[in-house]
Amino acid sequence: MACAICETRKEKRFCPAVHGRICPTCCGTAREVTLDCPSECPYLQQARRYERPRELAEAEGALFPGIEVPEDLTYRREPLIVALSYALVQAGRRDRTLRDSDAMAALNHVAKRYETLVNSGLFYEAPTANPVQQVVSMELEQTFTRYREAEQKKLGYSSLRDSEVLQILVLLARLAHARTSGRPRSRAFLDFLAEGFQERDSLITGPEEAGSRLIVP
Repeated sequence: MACAICETRKEKRFCPAVHGRICPTCCGTAREVTLDCPSECPYLQQARRYERPRELAEAEGALFPGIEVPEDLTYRREPLIVALSYALVQAGRRDRTLRDSDAMAALNHVAKRYETLVNSGLFYEAPTANPVQQVVSMELEQTFTRYREAEQKKLGYSSLRDSEVLQILVLLARLAHARTSGRPRSRAFLDFLAEGFQERDSLITGPEEAGSRLIVP
């Protein structure tokens, strides 16, 4: 039988994105480009094993080059980094149309707002035109609010500085840049975060190993 996509070459594998059988060539060229490949697809998983993630150093030059992220940030703010990552994972689970590009845009959007706040003292409220990205941006903001409220309740004050919020957002934005495949419909970054949680929904405070897992490209 012919491939369900090109209708020319012989089909050799089942594609869950089209619910039909396709040829290896179409699988390779359309994967996460025109096809919304589910994370559990074995051919997608196999392809990712051969894709080398970008170096974080490359992302540092491409994203917020003027922002320096301290090496000890992931240890000092591990619970918050894990909570933000969990928020991204949950957003991806609720909305299967959410892609790496949306998560990256939301991280960049909120980071730019905090960059303005840190540099000028002004908090510039500018919602994104994309409703999917706007939802993710709001969830990131709400995570910061909950974290500060938890600190206030436990310590009597919040020690989280706006400059640290900016550094954390930049760290996650750079990690997303390193982990995504770069294809239009990629969810490689979101799947990478999800793997770190191992489907354990109780990790809003995070286990000891989660924070260090997140920054290894």
